[in-house]
Amino acid sequence: MQQVILGKTGIRVNKNGFGALPIQRISKKDASTLLLKAYDNGITFFDTARFYTDSEEKLGEALSFARSHIIIATKTGAVTAEGFQKDLETSLRLLKTDYIDLYQFHNPAFCPKPEDGSGLYEAMCEAKKQGKIRHIGITNHRLKVAWEAIDSGLYETLQFPFSYLAAQSELELVEACKRTDMGFIAMKALSGGLITNSKAAYAYLSQFEHVLPIWGIQRENELEEFLSYQQNPPKMNEEILAFIQKEKEELSGEFCRGCGYCMPCPAGIEINNCARMSLLLRRSPSQLQLTSEVQEKMKKIENCLHCGQCKSRCPYGLDTPKLLEKNYRDYQEVLAGKTSVC
Repeated sequence: MQQVILGKTGIRVNKNGFGALPIQRISKKDASTLLLKAYDNGITFFDTARFYTDSEEKLGEALSFARSHIIIATKTGAVTAEGFQKDLETSLRLLKTDYIDLYQFHNPAFCPKPEDGSGLYEAMCEAKKQGKIRHIGITNHRLKVAWEAIDSGLYETLQFPFSYLAAQSELELVEACKRTDMGFIAMKALSGGLITNSKAAYAYLSQFEHVLPIWGIQRENELEEFLSYQQNPPKMNEEILAFIQKEKEELSGEFCRGCGYCMPCPAGIEINNCARMSLLLRRSPSQLQLTSEVQEKMKKIENCLHCGQCKSRCPYGLDTPKLLEKNYRDYQEVLAGKTSVC
């Protein structure tokens, strides 16, 4: 079973990390079944967040009995020291624990540092001094903030989107973390659902011995797929390499990663799905995207206010209103039968 050490934290875990964002969408019973099965099969790193509604609560209820045998990573999106303290106490209560192994700032618009006026980093240090957290991390979707975190030397881990669709700029982040002994946690290893070949995704990330991928898991068959790779890990070969190259060519240019940081939309548009509908139609069973419910969501694009809020929030600098318009045109053509879904 392949393992990874998270940089200077010294945390050693199974290279399969459990991303607990999706379990907020399922029942407590189903979530418990998934979490227990993951634990029983050697997964020991569980990543959640205060922002993920009841994910922390489900994790705490399912695995509190195994607290000393697992690593819990969670996050706060607080922008003040007071909010930080409230989030931390809530997370500790819901997770049924008195400490968090890795506490992360959740996609902040800036890199919290001592004496920056926010009080956030000082609050993090105080929590560590009190024994409520053991290691300090940061997550982000912005290259600028990620580089600041690396260069600052203040953080023990960086969580950033990383998959076989990564550009050179993301690869440079991964390499910098290795040089500085900073743990790297790969979120969106399936690129928000755009990557449907888990074998290729797993083989690609296996090449980076210091990178811990966290797979967002909602269904038992998804978990079983990743568990099967633990004993028989797929290796990078010419066939997988050729497949990845074809994928990168298809997805070259600007496309929505589905991170959701452009939300909420004042016009009620579900931007993180609507702005990548053309890709979803090609990469998932088309009938799932052509229901009356999805048609209604796509029609809301007609109500776009062109206020620019989504564009200003996009960590990838995408022209989201333009992407919405393009995806709506493509969607209408598919509905009208003018374009086939390949």
